[in-house]
Amino acid sequence: MFATCVVRVFCLRRRSLGKEDNLNKEEKAKAITDLRERFSGAKTVIFTDYKGMTVAELSDLRKLLRSGGIEYRIVKNTLARIASQDTPVATAKDAFKGPIAVAIGYEDPVSAAKKVIEFSKKNEKLKLLGGVIEGRFFGKQEVRAVADLPPREVLLSMMAGAFQAPASKLAAALAATVSSFAYAMNSLKTKKERSQ
Repeated sequence: MFATCVVRVFCLRRRSLGKEDNLNKEEKAKAITDLRERFSGAKTVIFTDYKGMTVAELSDLRKLLRSGGIEYRIVKNTLARIASQDTPVATAKDAFKGPIAVAIGYEDPVSAAKKVIEFSKKNEKLKLLGGVIEGRFFGKQEVRAVADLPPREVLLSMMAGAFQAPASKLAAALAATVSSFAYAMNSLKTKKERSQ
């Protein structure tokens, strides 16, 4: 009885880590459908090599990513390659090689890259391999460059400031022209009144 429970717990843990080797056809089809839904709704999918990481380290990584609304899954390459068809992740079908885990971000396209890189600085076992950000595949150096971008809110405020600056300069120039025209007219009126 005890040995059966241990075996069941071990099998459940293996499945929770994404090892789909022992799945039957129905379970594989369900795993593919689940992954396809996640890939379709994702703004960002970051590919990592988790080889050598302990279960505790993976739990810490998942906890960090979950705090940013990001999912972390270890996937079987063949199933992930099939699931990526007809999704934005299809551009990276060649990236599914070796031990792969994916960080899936559904909201901010940059936050998943930032969080993965933040963790990889603390734990060198986690290796960044690349990613798909809004339907475009990026290599690991490009993902690092994207992660260095300021947050979305900061970029939007910078853009609003850039749009506002020319408009305020134009308004100031028009106001100066109108006020100098009014000053000139007032001066002309005063001069005419004196000459009469």
